[in-house]
Amino acid sequence: MKPLLLLLLFVSSHAFAGWQAGAAKADITPTESVPLAGYGGKTRMSQRIEHAIWLKALALKDDSGATSVLVTADLVGLSDKMIAVIAKNALEKHGVMRERLILNTSHNHSCPVTEDVLWLYYEFTPEEAAAKDRYTAMVYAKYDEVIGQAIAALAPAALAFEQGLAGVAVNRRRSRGPESRALGGQVDQDVPVITVKAGTDLKAIVFGYSCHTTALGGLSINGDYAGFAQLVLEKTFPGAVAMFVQNCGGDANPLPRIRGKDVEATELAGMYGKILSEAVRQVVVGTMKPLSGRIRAAMGETELLLQPGIPLDELKQRVPNLTGMPKREFEHFIRQYETLGSPPDRVKYPVQVWQFGTDLTFIALTGETVVDYSLKFKGTYGWNTTWVCGYNNDLTSYIPSLRVLNEGGYEGVSGMFEYGHRAPYTETVEERITTKVEELVRTTK
Repeated sequence: MKPLLLLLLFVSSHAFAGWQAGAAKADITPTESVPLAGYGGKTRMSQRIEHAIWLKALALKDDSGATSVLVTADLVGLSDKMIAVIAKNALEKHGVMRERLILNTSHNHSCPVTEDVLWLYYEFTPEEAAAKDRYTAMVYAKYDEVIGQAIAALAPAALAFEQGLAGVAVNRRRSRGPESRALGGQVDQDVPVITVKAGTDLKAIVFGYSCHTTALGGLSINGDYAGFAQLVLEKTFPGAVAMFVQNCGGDANPLPRIRGKDVEATELAGMYGKILSEAVRQVVVGTMKPLSGRIRAAMGETELLLQPGIPLDELKQRVPNLTGMPKREFEHFIRQYETLGSPPDRVKYPVQVWQFGTDLTFIALTGETVVDYSLKFKGTYGWNTTWVCGYNNDLTSYIPSLRVLNEGGYEGVSGMFEYGHRAPYTETVEERITTKVEELVRTTK
């Protein structure tokens, strides 16, 4: 399918003279049956298309001449390999520095598998792997295309920011049986919104939410509740590109959910999308605060330390009794012992910060961050002037807070193996991320 380019912008003389903005969108709906991402077990091949899925890009240039690009995607995630290819093309072809490129995914579980994302989840036939590779090649091309189109569309613009509320997210850790009811029920139901206008014409809407895109789990291609929300907004505001940013939804689900009844589940996902889109609409038609000044961008990396893994002898003893993903996980750790001496004891963790003048601090974290990080950093840097998002860069793992790590469970402990990590993080995980965020925020103030 051909990409749809939405051009920006013509502007009235009273807009902030320093901003230029351009937005574009590219259709990444597969043209054949492909393996579906997000859930482990038997490979799911797509059977139908509920609605198109997209890459969307917003390019921003301030009066310093620096260009920053945010790309959102109806994908489950990206890998280190994918990030390297996309970032290299953005730099070499479009001059976008790495700290000025934020790559966010909605963590959609109704999209195709790409490259080596969540590679331990799947066991493909040669035909399934070939379909996955063909789709991945198309996605790479579309990333390059949409970034270039957004930059080509740069024109004077006015930006504004405000937040709404939506009650879709529920802390899913409390939903896993009676023994989980004592766990924290923290959620972040804020809906941060940035608008881009050319005079009175709305050209782009960037909005976020902290909740897994897992309302659906069937065999259709779609963008889940976030995709439905974007569709409603683009119908409500013709000519605008609606971009969804996944925030810190690692421990939140849209609840209730329906399993095994695709029609009813799709209707429910659509309803969640309408709720979220209405929260955004109310912000857009209300009073928003102008964003002015330059984008000061910074990127850094810390390391998250891992606890000791299972000894080699024990892994070898247990492998014969395993099948499926657990077997692949243990075989992966055995290979690491044989090739590296032992499984790695740490994971690299990139962090990005964009400071919009003095009006907005945009913190982009890596991986499946739990809600505590959003609440913590908004409490530190300003509830009304801070936007915290996860699901940027590599989909490295769940990123628990110290609270979630100590509580245990899937997001803190048992979910680590499926990402290829030998064990849970140590109790320094939250401290290390906090320190890196503090350092980057200081450099952008």
